[in-house]
Parts: sequence; structure tokens; C-alpha cells
Amino acid sequence: MSDFPQPKSFPPGATLSDGVWTQMISPKETTNARPALFLDRDGVVCVEANYLHKVEDVQLMPGVGEVIKSANQKGVPVILVTNQAGIAYGYFGWDAFVAVQARILDDIKSAGGTVDGVFACPFHEKGNPPYGGQPSHPARKPNPGMLHLAGELMGIELSRSWIVGDRAIDMEAGKNAGLAGGVHVLSGHGANQGEREDALGLSGNNFTVKPADDLASAAGIIPLLL
Repeated sequence: MSDFPQPKSFPPGATLSDGVWTQMISPKETTNARPALFLDRDGVVCVEANYLHKVEDVQLMPGVGEVIKSANQKGVPVILVTNQAGIAYGYFGWDAFVAVQARILDDIKSAGGTVDGVFACPFHEKGNPPYGGQPSHPARKPNPGMLHLAGELMGIELSRSWIVGDRAIDMEAGKNAGLAGGVHVLSGHGANQGEREDALGLSGNNFTVKPADDLASAAGIIPLLL
């Protein structure tokens, strides 16, 4: 029996791996040995809603469905990697996460796109037990744990993969995981003071950081999608 709270039900392909949400939507044979497009969720795929936990607050960013559809057509797996500290803080639980995530995936599907995997880290050092009290959980961005899980479980070729995020910690997670590069967007928290500067400062040592306004404009500068 897991020491971590469980949702009432898991969608297909989902489980909790030592407390980290791990959902493989597509079979491994369709993702194995391929570079992926990793996407932060809130502020990149969805309009930032400050601890999004209500289905009625889900709103996709403009052009998201088209970008994901383009990746699908090019055989590039699309994987969401999201910190969910709201669970650690007790603002909401896994059942709310499951409902919100189902709505996000349905909205993307309605726009013609398919997400191949979802990874979510509920841990935060200031959170409540069992998700709090750890100074730096290996799955919480900027640590690379969620990306490494995707590499291990989905066979993703991390060295050619890219990540899109609105925080410098998204870029840092990509760099720590050995990705080829990342795109920092100004949507969500991206326009907050210091975020763009800190993100671009991570470029170097075989990791490239590019600037864009949002995911729709980022698609035009990510090598995997060209």
C-alpha cells in the first residue's frame, strides 16, 4: 500500500511512482528512441490560473492545439511536465488534478492534438506531509527527475529533446536532464522580473535557450518542429 494519497480512480496509463504522477498515454513503441517536446503546463499550455484545480478554469493558450498537432504529425512525442505544489500545500488533491488534466487533454484533442505523456510533481519543501519537508525533491523542476522518468519509461532520446516553459526553472530542468535546448516564453510567469534574463543565462554548454512570446510562436524556432 502506498504511503501517498491516491485518487479515486486513475485514467488509462497513469500511476503514482513514489508520489510522482506518471501517465503514459501512447504506447512505448511510438515514443521509443525519439526526441520529445516537453511542455510545462500552467502558463504554457493553459492560461495561468494560480494553482489551477477547477475544470471551469481550464483555458488553453492560443494555438496550443495546432502546435501539438504539428508535433504529432512529425512523430515528435509531446510530454507535459508540471510542478504541482498546490497538492503539497493542501489547496487541492489528486481527484481535482485528474479532473483538470482530463479536461486539458480533451480540449487539446478537440483542437486536433494528442499528448503522449504527463508527469506531475506534487512535492515542495514548504508543503505538508507526505509531500513536504524535503529540501529539493529530485522530480521537482529545476531538478530533472520528471524528464529522466520520461526517458526511462517512454524511451525518449533526451539529448535531442526540447522543453518550453515560462520559468527559468523549466530551462534549468532541461539543462540538468541533458536536453538540446529550451524556449522561454513570456506567457504565464514568463514576464515576471528576472525570469527571461535568468532563463537566457542558462544557454551554453551544449544547451540552447531561445526566447519567444508564447508556445504558438515558439513552434517556429524549435528544430524538432521545423
